[in-house]
Amino acid sequence: MPSKNPPKVKKIVKTIVTLFFLLALVFVPAGTLNWPEAWLFLILYLLCVGGVVIWLKKNNPGLLKERMSVKKDVQGWDKKIILIYTFLLMILLALMGLDAVRFRWSQVPITLKTLGFLGFIPVLFIVIWAMKENSYLSDMVRIQKDRGHKVCTTGPYKYVRHPMYVGIILFILCLPLALGSLFAFIPGSIIVILFILRTSLVLRLGNNLT
Repeated sequence: MPSKNPPKVKKIVKTIVTLFFLLALVFVPAGTLNWPEAWLFLILYLLCVGGVVIWLKKNNPGLLKERMSVKKDVQGWDKKIILIYTFLLMILLALMGLDAVRFRWSQVPITLKTLGFLGFIPVLFIVIWAMKENSYLSDMVRIQKDRGHKVCTTGPYKYVRHPMYVGIILFILCLPLALGSLFAFIPGSIIVILFILRTSLVLRLGNNLT
């Protein structure tokens, strides 16, 4: 019987590498580790991600597997959108360090930083609510015929067709405020436009399920 340890070790190594890459992307442009807002954000982010993973593992392991697995039938246009999104997000994270800490091109008052952090609360609520209601909430756009894909119309889906995208847009708008960089709104605004485009394309695809 093949050992299950290698896949687990691979996941652990991948997680560690991703974490160090994220730390480098945030703090290398800043030129210092003395950035309390960034540390607070990263701690909160990792706690939230860890909590969501634990919750999914207990309540909806099928969705967790779907979101963590490599998909072969993803829409071609969505692969391009996610690639552009990843690139823009990396720019956004690096730009915040350059702006808020190293060069201080813009100044964000503590009240707006606090507002930015408080904005993460509804983001988390939207994400958990959407995952609770929609067992087909994949991170990539695909029609999940293997899982009996159906359109979800309960919970937040009664009010908006794609609440997860709303959560991502809100997150992207709150992040520059929380970490104190107005210049980060430049790549952030492009990400918002990108997700509006993605929403339009998903709506067209979703009509095939209704």
